[in-house]
Amino acid sequence: MANNINSKKLLLSKWTAVYPTNKEKHHMVIQVIYIDKDHLIPDKIVMEALINHRQWQMDWQELKNTDNWLPGWR
Repeated sequence: MANNINSKKLLLSKWTAVYPTNKEKHHMVIQVIYIDKDHLIPDKIVMEALINHRQWQMDWQELKNTDNWLPGWR
């Protein structure tokens, strides 16, 4: 099953890792990197783990995978 994501609402959205590593369970999208800024087509996102503020880039489409990510903080 896939998470339904509105790409226009990615910024500051909250996510829970299904299999946390290094106790990094809760995350937030802190930046959206666009392919086309005129049409707001996202390419990558910058995620931040809340526990230690570690940041990394990933493809925003990966959030659709419910095996790895759940929307909100759980």
